[in-house]
Amino acid sequence: MDGTLVDTEGFWWETEVEVFAELGYELAEEHREVVVGGPMSRSATYLIQATGADISLTDLTVLLNTRFIERIERGVSLMPGARRLLTELAAHGVPAALVSASHRRVMDRMLVWLGPEFFAFTVAGDEVERTKPHPDPYLLAAARLGADPVRCVVVEDTATGVAAAEAAGCPVVAVPSVARIEPAPGRTVVGSLEEVDLSFLHSLAAAVH
Repeated sequence: MDGTLVDTEGFWWETEVEVFAELGYELAEEHREVVVGGPMSRSATYLIQATGADISLTDLTVLLNTRFIERIERGVSLMPGARRLLTELAAHGVPAALVSASHRRVMDRMLVWLGPEFFAFTVAGDEVERTKPHPDPYLLAAARLGADPVRCVVVEDTATGVAAAEAAGCPVVAVPSVARIEPAPGRTVVGSLEEVDLSFLHSLAAAVH
């Protein structure tokens, strides 16, 4: 979701920088690549440890989610090619699932901008016992789609998301947003979603057979 379909990875970092500034800490840019794409619990824990901030994980999680939602209420931009790709999939009856490490309350607000009609269902980070980089959310999505994971092409923008998809056995299209992602067997790296269409996805799913 963030950084793949909607241009919000910067929003998360700006929110984290703002919140920690209010707590009296300056976040160094080096922390950004560590927290990008990860589940809130991991990112928040890391930032607390890195800064020594006197705030509980629970309180920080609520604060970050609340501030982020306030930010996206003002509007978000979709990533180049995102609307076209979602529209093409829907037009051809190809089911899509939205799988994110973000919490449900954040996903539901983001769907207002993305369009819930494009997704058969969504899986939030706080709805699975283990979220990304574990394979659980993608295995759940494949099961709910009634599909073999090797036939489910996953589009991700971070190493954390890619790791989750590959652990689930899915072919992956990586569209790096913040940190570089290298090509690998079963992984195709593209510059933007403008390079991705239905025939491209179909070729990747067919290649594993």
